[in-house]
Amino acid sequence: MASERDARRRAYVDKAAAELDSLAARGVRAGGNAFSSVLLAKGELSEAERAGEPAFSGADGTALRASLERLGYAPEDWATLLTADASGDPLDAALLREAVTALDPATLVCCDEAAAAALREAYADDLAALERLDEAMLAAGIVARVCGMRVLNLGGFAAALGDAHEKQVMWARLKQIPPLGEPF
Repeated sequence: MASERDARRRAYVDKAAAELDSLAARGVRAGGNAFSSVLLAKGELSEAERAGEPAFSGADGTALRASLERLGYAPEDWATLLTADASGDPLDAALLREAVTALDPATLVCCDEAAAAALREAYADDLAALERLDEAMLAAGIVARVCGMRVLNLGGFAAALGDAHEKQVMWARLKQIPPLGEPF
């Protein structure tokens, strides 16, 4: 017989599955561990991603996962979200916000300017309330706190992989978001 704790855990899993199924039915493409603390958002889709391949299945995903692990995140502690539909058009702002809310990350990483632009629209009111302009604009390299999340715009991670200096810039930006640790 299942304990009350097991029943509660099952209810959380069922709720998350229902939310993610609903989002997928409306065109949201997400992957990874839905209960992770890090959400990697991408708006500039590769040809493979446009063809239906999972998000971050290329060199950018490999590099990001290696970077997160090097920072101290568990290998499974990430989820992905494409901020554009299969044709490359940005998701509706309300739908994008619903997707981020359903995944509920502690840290949200915008991997390119298209993802940052989509997040700016989805969180416009919350960003406008921030005191610092660079945070409110989700400027590349700046960590902003938005709705309880740390939000970092990398400003073009995939494009930086071909340049040694730009890779170092991306690494320096990622080092600003080490794991937060257990909340208890």
